[in-house]
Amino acid sequence: MHLVVVGVNHKTAPLEIRERLAIDDRGVSEALSKLKGHAHTGEFCVVSTCNRTELYAVAPTRVGDDMLISFVAGYSGIRREDLDPCVYVRSGHHAIKHLFEVACGLDSMAVGETQILGQIRNAYCIADEAESTGTILNTLFQRAIAVGKRARTETGISCGAFSIGAAAVQLAKTVFGSLEGRRALLVGAGDMSKLAATHLAANGVEKTYVVSRTRSRADALLANIPGESIEFGQIESVMREVDFLISSTSAPRPVITKERMSRVMKARGCSPLFLIDIAVPRDLDPEIDRVRNAYLYDIDDLQQVVEHNRHEREREAQLAERIVEQELANVNDWLRGLEVVPTIATLREAVEEIRRGELARLGNRLSGLTDEQRAQVEMLTTSIVNKILHVPTVKMKEVAGRDQCYLYVDAVRTLFDLDGHAGDDGDTPAGDAGRATADHTDRAAAEDAPSGGTVHHLRGTGTEDA
Repeated sequence: MHLVVVGVNHKTAPLEIRERLAIDDRGVSEALSKLKGHAHTGEFCVVSTCNRTELYAVAPTRVGDDMLISFVAGYSGIRREDLDPCVYVRSGHHAIKHLFEVACGLDSMAVGETQILGQIRNAYCIADEAESTGTILNTLFQRAIAVGKRARTETGISCGAFSIGAAAVQLAKTVFGSLEGRRALLVGAGDMSKLAATHLAANGVEKTYVVSRTRSRADALLANIPGESIEFGQIESVMREVDFLISSTSAPRPVITKERMSRVMKARGCSPLFLIDIAVPRDLDPEIDRVRNAYLYDIDDLQQVVEHNRHEREREAQLAERIVEQELANVNDWLRGLEVVPTIATLREAVEEIRRGELARLGNRLSGLTDEQRAQVEMLTTSIVNKILHVPTVKMKEVAGRDQCYLYVDAVRTLFDLDGHAGDDGDTPAGDAGRATADHTDRAAAEDAPSGGTVHHLRGTGTEDA
């Protein structure tokens, strides 16, 4: 079994690459469907947010890593040579730790931000609905969600957490010195805009305009703050009046072009307009920065703002890291056990085949035995097999919790040629061996999954918000 994550994030890739890799929920479902068709075995889950796109996979062997990177590049229309310098690959223990850190907000641009936990849950629900997950990813993502909740409950990492929306408002405050009496325009009414709206009101913004494809969402956002929802057709006239604009939509291409901005700035005369684009893909045409008196900032420009928050939250981040390490140890023990159980099952099946084969070979010599004598021979040979396998079975279970577990597993599989078992003779019951292994694996997953990580599916069930 090989667990791996391939991806890019705000630390490894510029915005130009991240926005091309960003996938909405429908695109994630399509990608999972293609992966299942392309790779006949394995488990897959895609996490795509404004600052990361990651593909988690479980495959029988390591040979699939390069295929996964090529798939990500091909699906997004990016050349491998452009993606390779930005992509990271983490496997096994390191992949699990990375997932847990992401769920806790430790790997976010704004450390401790709360939205990522909901995004992890949403990614898992989409994968579960697409039936692209199995025993491993079901358990790992459920544990990641539990770890994220635990970090936020047992530490202060999310107390007054600094979101990207809050960082955008802080950047505006840095530009103007004070937001008292200012007017702002929010483009989009999603979670980022809601957080930004709250901070705008807290900083004394006189009036906030909100434009959204769904008027009801804009009205709901303004329920507790001074402002007005507008139609998109009114956006140019409102842009002539406001001091700054914050944009965060899920549009696949810019919603405000350089041409539109040129008309707005011509009408504003010499009055500057500050624009903060926190969407990925970007909402505002990068060429807007060439328009006179239009000052454009994107999500990567928030780095300096959130870095201050990172230092303030260093102690809480260290506490959250301890939780990650604790949970990681539990999950690693469980995973090592999964490696052992199929090997034990396959070993027993291989020896049992030898026992049955030898009895069949001696069929003529045993023909004179009574039914009772045959039963005694059956019992005797079965007892011999069980006694021979008892010590190896016990020892294998003992090493399941050790880091060297893989060495023992590989040794047993090599010495008994278990990887070639049931594959040399068409008359051997390979299907039965496969079913036995699967049954043992599923049973082990159900019985031995880490506390709080019982394997189950979400299809047909609701999910709560982060």
